[in-house]
Amino acid sequence: MNQLALHDVSLKLTAALPIYPGNPGYTRALASSIAHGAPANVSLLSLGAHTGTHVDAPVHFYDGQGGVETLALETLLGSCLVVEAEPGPDGTLGPSVLPQRHPGRVLFKTRNSLRWAAGENQFDPAFVALGVDLAQRIVEAGVKLVGVDYLSVAPFDAPASHPVHHLLLGHGVVVVEGLDLSEVSPGCYELICLPIRVSGSDGGPARVVLRSGEEK
Repeated sequence: MNQLALHDVSLKLTAALPIYPGNPGYTRALASSIAHGAPANVSLLSLGAHTGTHVDAPVHFYDGQGGVETLALETLLGSCLVVEAEPGPDGTLGPSVLPQRHPGRVLFKTRNSLRWAAGENQFDPAFVALGVDLAQRIVEAGVKLVGVDYLSVAPFDAPASHPVHHLLLGHGVVVVEGLDLSEVSPGCYELICLPIRVSGSDGGPARVVLRSGEEK
């Protein structure tokens, strides 16, 4: 009997979805429609590479480095740990929230996910993000993929040098942003994270699914 449970932790792309300030918005229009005499409906999509649930590539912060199509499938697929974490006094997650034992892929569930559950459609600059010390700890601990439940892994008021992104992407850590973990309990899952295979892009929208349970 199949006892596998699938959890879609991707954000639904709609015109009401919050967009990180400065990034292109999302629109969908019909390039052709049956209602206007065409034989089929064909949508025209316009969106930034970092819209909704997405994966960052090294070239996002390192000119000349690999695009999203260069990310290894072996990193994007496999065991992961969902960790529920609370920020410190500065509003960021500190190094103590990273468990000593992990499968190499860690997703952080914070109060950010409550925003998605509530259907909020305004960008909130006070979102919980990773602190620099946690980013350094992630690198040292050999984490190869880290995911967060808002639109950036770094605080909105991060320094112009962008230390969190530079630490992670500069050490080959894959960054997944914009997860909705509101209906997922902490624990171990199988991660399925597949960004669009766009050549040379600094990021790519992704469908991210967690699978739990056992197949018998």
